[in-house]
Amino acid sequence: MSGGVRFILVEPREGGNLGAAARAMKNFGFTEMVIAGEPPPPGPVAEWWASGAEDVVAAARRAPDLESALAGTHVAVATTSSRARGVQRPLTPRELAALHAALAPDQTLALVFGREDRGLTSEELARCGSVAVIPTSDLHPTMNLAQSVAIFAYELARAAPRLPAAPELADAASLERLHQAARSLLRDAGFLDENNPDRIYDDLRAIAARARLDPREVTILLGILRQIRWHIEDH
Repeated sequence: MSGGVRFILVEPREGGNLGAAARAMKNFGFTEMVIAGEPPPPGPVAEWWASGAEDVVAAARRAPDLESALAGTHVAVATTSSRARGVQRPLTPRELAALHAALAPDQTLALVFGREDRGLTSEELARCGSVAVIPTSDLHPTMNLAQSVAIFAYELARAAPRLPAAPELADAASLERLHQAARSLLRDAGFLDENNPDRIYDDLRAIAARARLDPREVTILLGILRQIRWHIEDH
């Protein structure tokens, strides 16, 4: 049915949630699951809850951290509670699906889900660049992991087919090289607070994510940063 989506679960604690998430993915035609960080304790619970999606659980790849799990993707979106503080311009599940539909067939969207008890860290949210939120009741805003996976998977599967003429996008590794170079330069130049550089730089990450940079644009920006760095150090 669908493809080009990598479902990343960051340190899921419960095998049942892992299995139920795999089942929800397979219900709508998705099979690529990556577990970032520590997986849940081994046991049959995940397969019980998978109920026909045991192959998705068995094929789930392991990554030591979120950065490794994002390798090879082109757009990364973190999911979080509707009451999360500091989230600017969050996407709805339907808007996320429209974003995915606009990607080329060879481009991959990473959809990141946080820990059951505490979600994603501010650093993990910032690394994704974009955030998606399921509009829920203020009286009970948090959802079960597998339920969240099911809602996003449904919207992604029902969206229009992706367009083959979509522009090429830079991959996660290239973007991270750009961010590291920019962050270092801005910190050394005194623009970023030495003790808390990410307070402002997280906003710059979000700006870059909305720009949907292509490989040539990343190369140009890296060249500009290197030239500025050379000029400062030479003088």
